[in-house]
Amino acid sequence: MKSQNETIVSEFFLLGLSDDPELQLFLFGLFLSMYLVCVLGNLLIMLTVSSDSHLHTPMYFLLFNLSLVDIGFTSTTIPKMLMDIHTHCGVISYTGCLIQLSFFYLFGCMDSLILTVMAYDRFVAICLPLHYPVIMNPRLCSLLVLLSFIISLLDSQVHCLMVSQLIFCSNVEIPHFFCDPSQLLKLSCSDTNNILMYFHVAIIGGIPVSVIVFSYTQIVSSVLRVPTSGGKYKVFTTCGSHLSVVSLFYGTGMGVYLSSVYSHSPRKSVVASVMYMLIAPMLNPFIYSLRNRDIKTALRRILRRIP
Repeated sequence: MKSQNETIVSEFFLLGLSDDPELQLFLFGLFLSMYLVCVLGNLLIMLTVSSDSHLHTPMYFLLFNLSLVDIGFTSTTIPKMLMDIHTHCGVISYTGCLIQLSFFYLFGCMDSLILTVMAYDRFVAICLPLHYPVIMNPRLCSLLVLLSFIISLLDSQVHCLMVSQLIFCSNVEIPHFFCDPSQLLKLSCSDTNNILMYFHVAIIGGIPVSVIVFSYTQIVSSVLRVPTSGGKYKVFTTCGSHLSVVSLFYGTGMGVYLSSVYSHSPRKSVVASVMYMLIAPMLNPFIYSLRNRDIKTALRRILRRIP
């Protein structure tokens, strides 16, 4: 027998970051500024890579796509959150929730896979330098990005299908600023196999992490065989930006995962999600522009063209 408080859900209520009315204006200004910095910073990276012929290489082609995905990833949730703060209304339709969830997994998974392809690119460049132009040719790079998109699209649809099978009770308040899948599982009053869902997330996250760890293990092994300290420094400088972005992305992502599984405080999950979905994509352009000599040189060339 089904419980009497089961109902057909047409909409959810997002409780947002805080219910304190005095904080709303501050939060709106803060997150609007951060969102604009994130979008403009990543657009600047894309403009720099596309307009400078010196950056038309596999590594910067992948960086271009990473910036594009970061914009999509942030834009999936932050504009809706800003609108909710501005209108003081956190209502989202059931269909809108599924669409948001679908794009969240699409861009999140693609972010992870492109970072993995970038790690493979660095592995080939450092460990197999003579074969690099042949292996990392434009056709293969395009195919890897396309494959990342297809896998991410399939992953997002699988998650969306799982969530669409859930039955929700009368309580449809989500203590978050977006349709967080872990909160949707907690709201569900149907018998769901949460282990299957978390296992699926672990596989999608675990395989890319394994490839990245393997790539950098081989890179470190190759670097240790370089006789000069100058050569070692050059290699670490080349990989430093990517390694920083990987650490930021997976570090904050792990925080979101652990807070949703082990923490009973929705506030901790919200803070971890902000770090994962806004802070990390916002910092990526700064990491690449400050730590990468090629990007800094290309930016100077662009600034010289401006009258």
